[in-house]
Amino acid sequence: MAQTEKAHPLCLVTGASGYVGGRLVPELLRAGYAVRCLARTPRKLRDQPWAEQVEVAQGDVTEREDVERALEGVDVAYYLVHALGSGSDFEETDRRAARTFGEAARLAGVGRIVYLGGLTPAGVPESVLSPHLRSRAEVGRQLLRSGVPTAVLRAAVVIGSGSASFEMLRYLTERLPVMVTPNWVGVRVQPIAVRDVLRYLVGCAVLPPDVSRTFDVGGPDVLTYRQMMQGYAEVARLPRRVIVPVPVLTPKLSSHWVGLVTPVPASIAKPLTESLRHPVVCGEQDIARYVPDPPGGRVGFVHSVELALRRVREADVATRWSSASTPGAPSDPLPNDPGWSGGSLYTDRRARRTSASSAALWRVIEGVGGEHGWYSFPLAWSVRGFLDRLVGGVGLRRGRRDPEHLRVGDSLDFWRVEEVESGRLLRLRAEMRLPGLAWLELRVAQDRLGQTVYAQQAVFHPHGLAGHAYWWAVWPFHGVVFGGMARNIVDAAERAEPGHRWGQR
Repeated sequence: MAQTEKAHPLCLVTGASGYVGGRLVPELLRAGYAVRCLARTPRKLRDQPWAEQVEVAQGDVTEREDVERALEGVDVAYYLVHALGSGSDFEETDRRAARTFGEAARLAGVGRIVYLGGLTPAGVPESVLSPHLRSRAEVGRQLLRSGVPTAVLRAAVVIGSGSASFEMLRYLTERLPVMVTPNWVGVRVQPIAVRDVLRYLVGCAVLPPDVSRTFDVGGPDVLTYRQMMQGYAEVARLPRRVIVPVPVLTPKLSSHWVGLVTPVPASIAKPLTESLRHPVVCGEQDIARYVPDPPGGRVGFVHSVELALRRVREADVATRWSSASTPGAPSDPLPNDPGWSGGSLYTDRRARRTSASSAALWRVIEGVGGEHGWYSFPLAWSVRGFLDRLVGGVGLRRGRRDPEHLRVGDSLDFWRVEEVESGRLLRLRAEMRLPGLAWLELRVAQDRLGQTVYAQQAVFHPHGLAGHAYWWAVWPFHGVVFGGMARNIVDAAERAEPGHRWGQR
């Protein structure tokens, strides 16, 4: 862990494992700030390219002692977390966490709090807003009441490679040349490029101490979601889309529809689609008095899509919406390492010797999922992913952040990377809907004669009778799915060896 030099202003970033927080940290470092990150699971940040340049404080924003420890000596505190998906009482959890954070910041002598919230529609009673937007607004109020100068930035749709909004837009447009859509496709929105969001966040660190208020932030364009889809199609060189809005798709139905078509699960799509029921356009642009536009101006919608698509095509996506824990998914590791000790466990173990080198085998292991697939019975994996989407899970469409390399905390289809030991071990924890907890371990080892061995272990920790029934219901397919996976991964590694000749084993 790097030690902070107090010669530089110290910024605390909460939510550093999330989409915006993970991109903000390197921007703050480039601007000359020292950075401390508050994380419930510090090792999720271990493989970030900036990990050695920051302090990491372990803790949770809902725990007063953790927050007080993390805020010691902090000049600027960024609040980039929310409890969405943590249960039916997430609004109360958000309110309590924000109040705790604000009080602790005041007592610690923090000079500035910066919060990124959601843009709420003008003239719409808060009682009819979605719980998501209502909670974001309440968090902003709690922080403003803290007594610490606070900047609450309110943004609508954020466009950038890996953002949930961009992924929704991208997949809906690419996969559906003809769309029957909800009425919200005609609602006016003011999207903002993620690089402008980051510019405002960094700039707010030096606001005058007497500035404590909300700021609406947006890009230069006001568009409907229909116009954004057609604009995306033009940038991506797709034929013009046929979009037919209908009034019968409620936000709940819309979220399931989005969940089936895009990588964004219904649990995340629901608050996003609910937020699109009303126009969300900036009511003021006062932020420009303190954080002026760059010489070229704010990034327009078309250019933000061009930049995002370039990042996707070049596999240069720094963070994704799924970098943070998916709502409703048990993605945080248990205290033990690995986290399956105790209780009833079912395991499926496979091992195969191979003539491939350890390096060739590891390249195949680290490349699993996404476009490469899972090396066995693709139909079974696709069906399992589809069924997961039907019940509101993440399914297989999340893919990978990077086509070749994985780091702890990455989402990988319906798995989360729990541990990576380069050249030796990849441990994945399931985030599909299951009556229990599941892990998949892929290892590279050597036997006593020095030959490379591929070792594979699937572990299931059942919850109740349903969990036991689930394991035995899928057990007959293990030979095809897990057995085929072990065999095909070894075959792929051997084919990848220099000098390999087809048919040679």
